[in-house]
Amino acid sequence: MKTQFNIGNLEFSKPIVQGGMGIGISLSKLAGYVSKFGGLGVVSAVEMGSNYPNYQKNPKAANRQAMEDHFKRAKEISGNRPIGINIMVALTQYEQLVKDAVQTGYDIVFAGAGLPLTLPELTRDSLTKIAPIISSKRVAKLILKHWWRHYEVAPDAIVLEGPLAGGHLGFKPEDLVPERLAQQALPSLIPGVLEEIKPYEDLVGRQIPLIAGGGITSATDVRDTLEAGADAAQIGSRFVATKECDASPVFKEALVKAKQSDIEIIVSPAGLPGRAIHNHFLEEVKAGLRHPVNCPINCIKSCDFKTAPYCIALALIAGKQGDLENGYVFSGANAYKITEITTVEALIDELTKELSH
Repeated sequence: MKTQFNIGNLEFSKPIVQGGMGIGISLSKLAGYVSKFGGLGVVSAVEMGSNYPNYQKNPKAANRQAMEDHFKRAKEISGNRPIGINIMVALTQYEQLVKDAVQTGYDIVFAGAGLPLTLPELTRDSLTKIAPIISSKRVAKLILKHWWRHYEVAPDAIVLEGPLAGGHLGFKPEDLVPERLAQQALPSLIPGVLEEIKPYEDLVGRQIPLIAGGGITSATDVRDTLEAGADAAQIGSRFVATKECDASPVFKEALVKAKQSDIEIIVSPAGLPGRAIHNHFLEEVKAGLRHPVNCPINCIKSCDFKTAPYCIALALIAGKQGDLENGYVFSGANAYKITEITTVEALIDELTKELSH
């Protein structure tokens, strides 16, 4: 089994992609070190400048500056290796963020939490590669068909996120109950997506690598994912529990201490189900005690503060900073298997140890 993979002319010595995690969980430090040690590091574009002094007065300007700063830092840390950026389609500033990422020089844009139907138009005539994040064979077919019909463009890569992923999920709540999850193991979803990709590989005369993730925590999970046909494994939660992760120590410890019974499905103000670690803040949300009084950030297209259960941006910023009275921690379904905080280098070595050359 090959241990390296390519996205066009971008080469990676390890078949590991670090999932983009907002707000402020995967920034330049985590992404830079993942790329340094052979994987693909990915920053999250969601409110990147939330810790900048001018953020409350001018969040757009702070986020724009942070996008450039974190790109530069990640490139320095990684030794100028490829750096990706994850931009949620659900964001109010989605189109502008993609254009800014291209202008800044990010090597690849990952777009999910909605259908990135116009992504080829937003990145036209640039060197930035594009990868939609999908949850099923059906969504893969829809995006591939739309991009080809409207732009004669095929993705540079595709990310398949299964139902065990953390954060926002592209599944209906009824698909996230235990009995349905048992029928949707990540390796079983891969062949169907590969079927949809193959005709477009023939059309463009190049490989369209498939990156698959959601619940991957061990070297065996990585091996099983690659043996099922994926070119790389995407991993989020395990990278949170690293010294290089940009989150606060309190946030990381919440993940390490979580039991299986603590991990739950919540309804996000983004209109999507999400997976998070249960805490007092989420209990207050369920009791209707966290309604926002205004919309200070206007981050998500579908969020109306008058009906939203809470402000997700403020909750995730608080969580990242370790204030779990006013925020919470997104996590994958298997985060309870994480028992310690390690380093990015040691984690990548551990995750790839079952792959033979």
